[in-house]
Amino acid sequence: MRLVIARCSVDYTGRLNTHLPPATRLIMVKADGTVAFHRDIQHQPLNWMSPPCTLTMIEPGEDDIDVVEKWRVTHAKTGDELTIRIYEVLHDSSHELGVDPGLVKDGVEADLQRLLAEQVGVIGENLTLVRREFPTAIGPVDLLLRNPEGGTIAVEVKRRGDIDGVEQLTRYLELLGRDPHLAPVTGVFAAQEIKPQAKVLATDRGIRCVTLDYDEMKGIESGAPRLF
Repeated sequence: MRLVIARCSVDYTGRLNTHLPPATRLIMVKADGTVAFHRDIQHQPLNWMSPPCTLTMIEPGEDDIDVVEKWRVTHAKTGDELTIRIYEVLHDSSHELGVDPGLVKDGVEADLQRLLAEQVGVIGENLTLVRREFPTAIGPVDLLLRNPEGGTIAVEVKRRGDIDGVEQLTRYLELLGRDPHLAPVTGVFAAQEIKPQAKVLATDRGIRCVTLDYDEMKGIESGAPRLF
């Protein structure tokens, strides 16, 4: 990535013509070709050109008074152009950032499933974990628990529980109930938030709903003290 802090003006021509008057800005030139112009407030760029595009240096014209550098960024598909006139360069550096692993989200379904597998007491007392991702012919059940009173419990875990999730669990229960080693099989629909329509459908089908408190479960696992 190339970072240039410069006093510059920017003209965009294409579907809409725009002009940024001369001011000091951060110009970001990314490895994929993206060129963006930032000011010292707000995260959104003032203007930008997304790839595929090319950046070329051109000679300042007679009317480009005090211009020390002139850039042209052209979009390969649309032909839209950015013309950048640079009057003073305050900083110019390039940095190899390498491959970024991307944003890791906290509280996704995989995290909920893992925490719930370690804390099956959230579902009920004296339950034991048989397996995570218990396989069936139509896909894996998130958790399969053993009930000490007999039978098993299939748990479907969602961040936001809706009718589709209840339907999914219903199909799992129908298949699992055919196995004499597992029957009788009951269902638990567990989510951080369960929509009212999903609760009604689950109750009608004999499926118990459990609302998960992710922060509390995370605190229990880590042993971190909690004020409330």
